[in-house]
Amino acid sequence: MFQVREMNEADIDAVSAIRVRGWQHAYAGIVPRASLDTMTVEDDAEQRRKWFAHPRRRSTDLVAVDAADVPVGWICFGPYRGRPSAAGREETSGWEEAVGEIHALYVRPDLIGHGAGRALLAETHARMSLGEQGPGFPTVVLWVLEDNRRARRFYERSGYRADGGTQDDVYDDVTLTELRYRHTLRRYDR
Repeated sequence: MFQVREMNEADIDAVSAIRVRGWQHAYAGIVPRASLDTMTVEDDAEQRRKWFAHPRRRSTDLVAVDAADVPVGWICFGPYRGRPSAAGREETSGWEEAVGEIHALYVRPDLIGHGAGRALLAETHARMSLGEQGPGFPTVVLWVLEDNRRARRFYERSGYRADGGTQDDVYDDVTLTELRYRHTLRRYDR
């Protein structure tokens, strides 16, 4: 069983290790190996420290911790950031204001399937539905690589469905498609 708590500055190195190792594990065979090999925990931690200290940061970071209070998983969420449409313009349909977004979710690769990701997602849903980021969000979206079947199954088991939104990311001249997934929250969705 994992506990979920707010991330603090002392967790940055552990979270960076989770994120980098998570990328290298989850995207092996999807993202070009050269891109994955250039990622370092040190570089990620440096960027994370800057981002964590940013005074206008609108996101929340949670960690799943083991019995020794060591982070084994991490999630970042906040208001929907918006994405450019296919025409290159920001989506402006108005629905984005009532939508939260999960920006990232990673679990230490050796603990995938042991409940840390589910615990992080459940706590995030509860906080988003209760208004930790303002008045509350009735809907949550996230982006997942189309070829990341394991992550897609995880989110689908958690009630998320692809909503037709797509965007392309380029890694070492390889274009990969991300799918937008959407989930409607209940008031106390745990």
